[in-house]
Amino acid sequence: MGKKKLKKNKKKFSLKNFTFKNIIENLILASIALVITFIIVFFISAFLFLGKINDNNMIKATKVSSSKPINILLLGTDIGDPNQPENASIKRTDTIMILNYNPDNKKLQLVSIPRDTLIEVNGKKFKINSAYAIGGEKRIKTEVEKLLNVNVNYIVKIDYNAFREFIDSIGGIKMPIERNMIYDDEGQNLHINFKAGETVKLDGQKAEEFFRWRKNNDGSGFANGDLDRIENQQKFISKVVKKCTSPLILFRLPSIFKALGDNIETNMPPSKIMYYGFKFTGLKLEEMTMKTAQGIPKTINGESFLIFDKNLNKGTITSLSSSGEDISELSKKDITIKILNATKINGLAAGLKQQLNGLGYTRIDTGNIEERTKSSILSNNEVILNMIDKDIKIGKHEEKPDKLEYKDYDIVIILGKDFKNFGE
Repeated sequence: MGKKKLKKNKKKFSLKNFTFKNIIENLILASIALVITFIIVFFISAFLFLGKINDNNMIKATKVSSSKPINILLLGTDIGDPNQPENASIKRTDTIMILNYNPDNKKLQLVSIPRDTLIEVNGKKFKINSAYAIGGEKRIKTEVEKLLNVNVNYIVKIDYNAFREFIDSIGGIKMPIERNMIYDDEGQNLHINFKAGETVKLDGQKAEEFFRWRKNNDGSGFANGDLDRIENQQKFISKVVKKCTSPLILFRLPSIFKALGDNIETNMPPSKIMYYGFKFTGLKLEEMTMKTAQGIPKTINGESFLIFDKNLNKGTITSLSSSGEDISELSKKDITIKILNATKINGLAAGLKQQLNGLGYTRIDTGNIEERTKSSILSNNEVILNMIDKDIKIGKHEEKPDKLEYKDYDIVIILGKDFKNFGE
């Protein structure tokens, strides 16, 4: 009797093992089939996407090696005249950005150019968002290159239809609403209604409303107009980047391809689109920086402009240059330095100035500030910081705050009580 029970138990145990094994095998086969299906769908979608990309006779691209920094001009166009949606000549580029990728440090920069930035065309003053209507891609490319001292390699033009479909394709974006945003424009069929304090999942339509808002129906809104709107847009873009660099985005690539393929125009070759697309999706959020071209507000003939200031944008211009972070072409005599003595030791700043003069730095001012213990170097330009570091080691690096007394200087050196003469 015992032996029969034992045999019976063995049979049951063997059957369970056999069933479990089959389940595992079926799961593996199903997973393989799923992966193969995904790969097939991915490549079909990619093929269709690349086939749909249209350059609409855009100007010729300036090709660049994959080993060199690349500058891509991103243009977001408005609707123009709702009654003439196909008339590109009257559309304006309300969003103008330079996307810069440096393969040496694997960092990506996104520089926004305010649409009110002053340009001159044939002796007449215009806002830069009118450049596209004046002379198409060639004119806006020329103005951006002149402004930032860069070579634009490729242009990507996106309208709000592409924007909406892209946001829908990635599943929307959750966004905290920091202020009341209530605005209606019947002419453009634009109706915005967000309440401060709520968190909203923005689909494509709602994302467009959030992205475009500047003021409320009652006239309240951003204190600094378009500059604050850019800052708001950059917060949204950070959320988009975070979602698009998640591994889960792979499963949404077919729908992303479809959304972009139907709507964008670019002079970038399909092979480059795929190459940089995979490069960018592999980046981490901390490897990306967002900046805004700086300028001085000014009213000319009753119209508000932003006057681009080369000095305020030195760091941005240097980081966008084709030389990347190569500091060999940067002259020490061109770097502006402010040395501030934060101790009771007289002549400390003057002594450091003399030693830096001996190293080739000639544009140096000195001054005094309230006492502090720690020394530091303030700058927003990594290229110049790397150059200074080869000559001096003073405290830690910090971002240069947006203060009026610092605006004319590339580097601000603060000498604290811990400072020791680096020449000793």
